[in-house]
Amino acid sequence: MRVTFLGTGSAMPTGERFQTGLVVQEDGRTLLIDCGCGVLHRLQQSGIGYEAVSTVLLTHHHLDHVADLLPLMKARWLAGEEHLEVVGPQGTKGLVDDLLSVHEYMQDKLDLQVREVVAGEFSVAGFDVSAYETRHSLPCLAYRFDDRFTFSGDSEAFAGLANFADGSAILAHDCSFPDDVDVSNHPTPDLLGRELAGREIGRVYLTHLYPHTDGRHGEMLESIGAHYDGDVRFAEDLTTVTIE
Repeated sequence: MRVTFLGTGSAMPTGERFQTGLVVQEDGRTLLIDCGCGVLHRLQQSGIGYEAVSTVLLTHHHLDHVADLLPLMKARWLAGEEHLEVVGPQGTKGLVDDLLSVHEYMQDKLDLQVREVVAGEFSVAGFDVSAYETRHSLPCLAYRFDDRFTFSGDSEAFAGLANFADGSAILAHDCSFPDDVDVSNHPTPDLLGRELAGREIGRVYLTHLYPHTDGRHGEMLESIGAHYDGDVRFAEDLTTVTIE
């Protein structure tokens, strides 16, 4: 399995970090998770290409996770691709319908299939996935791919999500702000470290990074490390991780 980080930023992107998106690939299967602003460009820069993405799995519907969804549809149509499946939490069909109602000329350009999922197990793009409801300001799902890869989506750090990720080879977890930012719906390093303590995870990648974290990676890692002694790194746009 290969995981490619396309966008590791947030609703306030930087020049180095676009908004949220990552690709999971294995044995010819390709799945895009989230499609924030800049993800369409990162797909091309990564060499994966939007032509290879016939399924998008959304964690939730905030703009920084869906802003490139309609541009992806248009790019695939212009490239002669005929299909796109969009899968996500409840409300996904309404989201897609509303986007197409604003841009009517895109209606019926693709064989578009929309499916809504809830916490539990399901299959998407040939992958068996488990979903877990996170703690965020909109309904949001974390996704786990067997014991290999877990993506937190947007969420506070809490025991249930840490338990959901326990045993994963790779966990990509929201860590939006340093400790001195008073924030809800996202974790700070200290809280994340406390919740990960005692869990067995091969490697943790911190993602969904606001500009507030720039220049402060060292202290954020120290804060997590005060509670959790595992391998923790910062995710970077266009980094690919191979999971055996």
